Amino acid sequence: MVNSMVLQGRLTADIELRYTQSGIAHAEFTVAWSEKYKDTETKCFMRCKAWRSNAEVLEKYFRKGQEIVVQGKMLTEQWEKDGNKKSRMVCLVDKVNFCGSKSTKDPAPPKQSSGPGVETDADGFMNIPDGIDDDFPFN
Repeated sequence: MVNSMVLQGRLTADIELRYTQSGIAHAEFTVAWSEKYKDTETKCFMRCKAWRSNAEVLEKYFRKGQEIVVQGKMLTEQWEKDGNKKSRMVCLVDKVNFCGSKSTKDPAPPKQSSGPGVETDADGFMNIPDGIDDDFPFN
């Protein structure tokens, strides 16, 4: 049996990172997309849940309205409220990816230092100074 899904859409809100009592990061968010056929547009929304580093990456780099690709598996959540049984389908996130064109509306990843003399550029790639490659085992 295969349980795998891939969603491409836009975030409906900014990611809110939360932590369990034991300190594990988690986030819930919704991905939205639409399909048009002639004069009819169908709007779709999928609730997603991310844990640990996936949740932290989402909160750090993704914002409302930004395009995203989410890979994960579908599961059914069930609960009872006011005596009524409720359920919903959610995507349990395995991977998240950037998608769409880079624009001025999308936040650029913060510039980070990866050690002495090594910094990342605006695209997130490391700039390795000359002479540092002597330490690499695959020369």
